[in-house]
Amino acid sequence: MSRLAALATWLAFPVYIWQGMGVRRRTTRMVPATGPVIHDIEGSEPAIALLVLGDSSAASVGIGRSEDGLAHQIALQIAERTGRAVRWRAAGFNSATSAQIRQDVLPNLAPDPWTHIVLTIGTNDTKNFHSVPRFKKDFGGLLYGLRAKWPQARIVWSPVLEFTRAPAMPDWLGRILEVRAREMNRMGERLCNERGAIALPRLPIIDPEAGFASDGFHASELGYRAWAEHMLPGVLGGEEAAI
Repeated sequence: MSRLAALATWLAFPVYIWQGMGVRRRTTRMVPATGPVIHDIEGSEPAIALLVLGDSSAASVGIGRSEDGLAHQIALQIAERTGRAVRWRAAGFNSATSAQIRQDVLPNLAPDPWTHIVLTIGTNDTKNFHSVPRFKKDFGGLLYGLRAKWPQARIVWSPVLEFTRAPAMPDWLGRILEVRAREMNRMGERLCNERGAIALPRLPIIDPEAGFASDGFHASELGYRAWAEHMLPGVLGGEEAAI
């Protein structure tokens, strides 16, 4: 999709408002999973230190236990693949945008020696109809801040998922947001290339009914597991994966 197509979505803004309000009325607001947000998995040294940072996906919203969530699932699979110890932390927040993570969360994160950082951010920037230039400033600033704070870390970003595949999305609303998501992802990939991060391949959603939680928007236990499996090669990179 072109920038012209993204600009054209503004013509459909009344549809976005109308259908978006309907989704809000019908959808129960889900809370983050209960359980640890910092945990250690035993294994050989040196340990991998994993930070999963971002929106409700990083907080494993949509499921009951954090052990079934994204951060723990990535950490488990790293440990299984490499045999190394993994210390992980999930720092995720409902409805967070790139600007909120950059301005309010990043400055308050302790400078622990994270070796791997996974970003799940951009969905709310897209859903809130932020412009691509605004996303460039907010997400780009977040990448700069992360690189300055953890210059040696491997930083990876998981792009915005397909809105048209989310069961909660009405057809036209999903199409409108998907046009914008593709433009966000194009800009996000460019920023990652410029600022020392890695844009991972977009997660293919094969079975929406199984992969999404009961609200039709957040991931289910199976969805988080599949997402972690999809990201694992990019998170590790060739060197660790060969251990």
